[in-house]
Amino acid sequence: MKRIYLDYAATTPVDEEVIRVMNEIHRDIFGNASSIHLDGRRAREAIERARDKILRKLNARNHKLIFTSGGTESNNTALKGIAFRRKRGHIITSKIEHDCILKTCEWLEKLGFRITYLPVDSEGFVDLKKLEEEIGNDTILVSINHGNNEIGTIEDVKAIGEICEDKGVYFHSDACQSFCKTPIDLEEMKIDLLTINAHKIYGPKGVGGLVIRDGVEIEPLMHGGGHEFGLRSGTENVPGIVGFSKAVEIFKEDDIRKMKKLRDMLIKGILELEDTKLNGPKGNKRLCNNVNALFRYVDGEALLLYLDSNGISVSTGSACSSSSSEPSHVLTAIGLDPKDARCSLRFTLGKWNEEEDVRFTLDVLEEGVNKLREVSALKG
Repeated sequence: MKRIYLDYAATTPVDEEVIRVMNEIHRDIFGNASSIHLDGRRAREAIERARDKILRKLNARNHKLIFTSGGTESNNTALKGIAFRRKRGHIITSKIEHDCILKTCEWLEKLGFRITYLPVDSEGFVDLKKLEEEIGNDTILVSINHGNNEIGTIEDVKAIGEICEDKGVYFHSDACQSFCKTPIDLEEMKIDLLTINAHKIYGPKGVGGLVIRDGVEIEPLMHGGGHEFGLRSGTENVPGIVGFSKAVEIFKEDDIRKMKKLRDMLIKGILELEDTKLNGPKGNKRLCNNVNALFRYVDGEALLLYLDSNGISVSTGSACSSSSSEPSHVLTAIGLDPKDARCSLRFTLGKWNEEEDVRFTLDVLEEGVNKLREVSALKG
């Protein structure tokens, strides 16, 4: 049976070009980048070329990039790094952030930091006026996701950055889902700390980055040999870092246009089914590859398993919390009741999907929704 993969927000297959360059590094540039002999210098040069390539993609002329193990470590480093440096203060985030942001904030609350969790509207957008009102003299950081991993909402980070700059508060944004899929210009957007990773853009797992504006001081979480500007000790993963930069290099505008076309085709087909609803915004305010839909009177997990049995991989929400029995905190934050939240599925497209994949998925969806509604205890 042919498999149709529609869970690219969870992770992506590694591009063959990325595998090729990583294999070359594994074979030929195996030195420790901290060694001063030729093998070490070659590894260091490979890392610095990769670092420069990623920074140029972000127009990060006044930032440095530290490489990490991925988005979770980068987000933890941003929030805890600022908090530990200041030792006390107020942090603002939103109710629809990734779990690693929310759980970090909950942990910091236990240490005495004050946390504000901003509400969002029915499409997942933060109220900018409310944000401005909540920033006080003790506020040390605002952390708002750029592209939401569940419902695809692209927040107005430029406006948020301007508010934070005007108030003299650092601004962090998690861009793991949006990096390369929507333009990010760090100079224009006034972002002080940005989280990115490789495995959402056809790069390797276990590699990410935190981009930090010059002058922003954070306390390191990892101590040791003083790697990565003294902010993230540990021998650098040279093949992974080079693979990350290659994934950035080969991500094309044509891929984005193709995913948008397939996204809109999938949304149109889903909304033609009875008792369905799109969760999150439409058009350019939504990530190019994200579709999250409510199928009333159908248990989302049952529908996921039906699709899976027919060769289609989708998700009931964030991959990081997909085993939880609790309804999605993102969907309840945008106003869905817990029952409807459990009746929702996330479809995320990739550059290798085709129109025939969408057509087949819609056919199986219609069949599955009808069958499951016939036996559903949720209806009526």
